[in-house]
Amino acid sequence: MYEYKVETYKVKGSEEEMNKLASQGWRVISVAPNIGAGYGIVVTYERQKKA
Repeated sequence: MYEYKVETYKVKGSEEEMNKLASQGWRVISVAPNIGAGYGIVVTYERQKKA
């Protein structure tokens, strides 16, 4: 089973946050523009759920 997390970022700070979550076992499965805010990105993460 998997668990998911959705985060929104300004593009400038996104790399550091994405690397931090990657070190915790999260992997990026989707990146999309944040149309609602007019700037930034929406990133969806996935990882194997711990038993």
